[in-house]
Amino acid sequence: MEPVPPGIDPTKAHPSRRYNYWLGGKDNFAVDRESAETVASGFPTVALAARENRKFMARAVRYLARDAGITQFLDIGTGLPSAGNVHEVAQAIDPASRIVYVDNDPVVLVHARALLTSSPEGRTAYIDADLREPEKILAAPELAATLDLTRPVALMLVAIMHFVSDDEDPYGLVARLVGALPPGSHVVITHATGDHLTPDQYEEAVETNRLSGVPFSLRTRAEFTRFFDGLDLVDPGVTNVVEWRPDLPPRHRPSVEDVSMYCAAARIP
Repeated sequence: MEPVPPGIDPTKAHPSRRYNYWLGGKDNFAVDRESAETVASGFPTVALAARENRKFMARAVRYLARDAGITQFLDIGTGLPSAGNVHEVAQAIDPASRIVYVDNDPVVLVHARALLTSSPEGRTAYIDADLREPEKILAAPELAATLDLTRPVALMLVAIMHFVSDDEDPYGLVARLVGALPPGSHVVITHATGDHLTPDQYEEAVETNRLSGVPFSLRTRAEFTRFFDGLDLVDPGVTNVVEWRPDLPPRHRPSVEDVSMYCAAARIP
């Protein structure tokens, strides 16, 4: 029997621990692995998609830190620490970068020390909160102590919005967060889609996600693009994570069908 830290329901899978499993990590429980394998039975390349999503995040942070001059990051839905966390990528470019991480998994909280290993010039902080509580995030003292919301911030919503169902007002949640950021800030979102699947594959993916015990919403390109209403998309706009400013030639990249993940970065005018 695996030891379970306080505050964790060992009968309920959590997205961050399931993602950790797909990335090859060990900070997950049997229920998370079972849920992950259920999803994989309907979408066999899901672990590949998770890895490509993580690679995209690193490229996006490098772009923001190096080319857009962003030194402040608000990463919501952080997940468990692994190689190439936002602060590691950003501070490798500008050591004075400041990062606030947000997640609602007690296991992430346990491992938060690894997320708080900032460079001496910069700073990191962790907020235990849910994306569905934007006011709690924005009012957190850790946020005010770390980020200056009068200066541009990069809002990172990487592989999290597909866990927010339509009846939880996903667009309103993003709009409330975006509304708290000044002009010149950026928003980065990735999101699973069924657009590249055949009708049979789509039905199987939806059913296995339902059976996995973790609510999940595949959204179309149009539905994903709506998150960026009123914002200025950064080139190349809305695309698959493998095609956004890639550092490998096409022959060395996975197919968009196998990854099935939209992404975009946009500037707040």
